[in-house]
Amino acid sequence: LVLTKSPAIEMRSEDLFISARQVRVRYRFANTSSADVTVTVAFPMPDITTEGVDDTISIPTKDPKNILGFSTLVDGKPVTARVEQKVFKDGVDWTAYLTSLGIPLAPHLESTNAVLDRLPQAARDALVAKHLAIIDEYGTVADKPLEKHWEATWTLKTTYYWRQTFPAGHEIAVEHRYTPSVGESAGTVWGSSDFPKQPEYAKRRAHYCVDQGFLTTVDKTRQPGNDYAPLTEQRIEYILSSGANWKAPIGDFRMVVDKGDPANIVSFCADGVRKISPTQFEVRHTNFRPTGDVSILILLPQPKS
Repeated sequence: LVLTKSPAIEMRSEDLFISARQVRVRYRFANTSSADVTVTVAFPMPDITTEGVDDTISIPTKDPKNILGFSTLVDGKPVTARVEQKVFKDGVDWTAYLTSLGIPLAPHLESTNAVLDRLPQAARDALVAKHLAIIDEYGTVADKPLEKHWEATWTLKTTYYWRQTFPAGHEIAVEHRYTPSVGESAGTVWGSSDFPKQPEYAKRRAHYCVDQGFLTTVDKTRQPGNDYAPLTEQRIEYILSSGANWKAPIGDFRMVVDKGDPANIVSFCADGVRKISPTQFEVRHTNFRPTGDVSILILLPQPKS
């Protein structure tokens, strides 16, 4: 959550819940000045970039605008947020150009590529020349010539925002929830004998604060004679560092990470982690200034065939 900076507004508390199915956050903000303050509140969605026909993108909804199913309450009442979407390629804003051609802006949806296929040939050629589309050729019927289809290749930036008044000398509660974009892999290299020899091993281990206990637990899942653990991966990223932008530290900070199932294995970076249920881990701080973001690695048992 990003607010237009104001020296009058403090974040008194943040209560954050993160799982692969849902993220929920409840903030308490206070206007410490003697006058009402009205600012723009924004929630930037993750960028969506498509570059080729084999891209696999984790977008939890089919909504071309509300891509994460984002919703907001202020003091318990729903907020109608506005949405801004812009398309970029190679540092150039192509939003107006695509809109003038009647092209939807969501590059990951099949409906957008269907529109590209129906454009006049000159328009499709121009899109390819500007690197906004590529041509994919494939056959749908045996013994028939290959068909040409045009695929979107651009970056979509989406931001939800609204104007919010913070009454002088009062607190308000802002809550939002959404379905996160979860990175997934059918298998995992964690626990294999070859992975520690790879150049990215140390970086990835530090990124998720993977300790020896995590590795030992993974190793116990391996079958004799098999170098790979029978596990799949989930990866979740949450931007926490924006909470350091306020007039004062976050007075009361609480984060709960839910790994989803007791059989799952989880690792993330945080101080003072406490297990509060078979699947949930809690972190609490007072007068907290976050210095980094949250990266969560969850390993799940592979489904039995």
